[in-house]
Amino acid sequence: MSKSLNDWKETLEDLGVMGLVPEPPASLQVLPNNVTIHQQAPKSPDVAITPRRQSATRVKEPAPWKAPTDPEKNPSSQLVANCNNLDALNACICRCEACPLGAGRIKFVFGEGSPEARMMFVGEGPGSDEDIMGRPFVGRAGALLDKMILALKLTRSEVYIANIVKCRPPDNRTPHPLEAQTCIRYLIRQIELIKPAVLVGLGATPLRDLIGIPSGITKIRGTWQVAKAGELEVPYMPTLHPAYLLRNYSKEARQAVWEDLQAAQKKAEL
Repeated sequence: MSKSLNDWKETLEDLGVMGLVPEPPASLQVLPNNVTIHQQAPKSPDVAITPRRQSATRVKEPAPWKAPTDPEKNPSSQLVANCNNLDALNACICRCEACPLGAGRIKFVFGEGSPEARMMFVGEGPGSDEDIMGRPFVGRAGALLDKMILALKLTRSEVYIANIVKCRPPDNRTPHPLEAQTCIRYLIRQIELIKPAVLVGLGATPLRDLIGIPSGITKIRGTWQVAKAGELEVPYMPTLHPAYLLRNYSKEARQAVWEDLQAAQKKAEL
């Protein structure tokens, strides 16, 4: 296995993807009617190609999600608003199962750092390592984030790190809108309590769910946005996710992220 392919495989494994799915053979073609046949016709003109028909059996769709009514598993907005510090908020929401992710988690990943942080980092959601340890950004992407923070002459204890969702999505997939919008109220309350001077959004998911911009992160990164949390309006710097840098560790990508972080730090120090 080549070094580049092996690095890619290790990155996927760290992100919770346990195997690689091979690309379909070049000899296969998917036709508009979803019938797959070989491009190369049989040599004998007497042999006809019979396309495979799709099975008439339909896969039963899952039943619509019903959120629990138990206030421990689905705290009301009022209960969340009544939490006047991060410890109280964590105690209020740590048993949450208000979206389907809650029932499948190992540990609830609340977030960590200084409750008075000037700079707050927002990622997508916990991965496999985070789900086990109950802490955000502790895998390979987390190790790179630590280096990025240290490059700013800061430590994890001086900033705050959280995610859009606090339970791991299966196979580390992107959180569905239902999951993100159910959980984001907890993040918004964290922002209200911390009152950071600047938010650094890591990747496309925070940009979509916190800012409301569905565009790709590569088009928006480095441009100042505004995140609203209650009555607060916090400057928001979108940048590339550390996991992206692990896959694309180019000079251009690293330089782009470094410029974004420097701009965010400068704003935080004003």
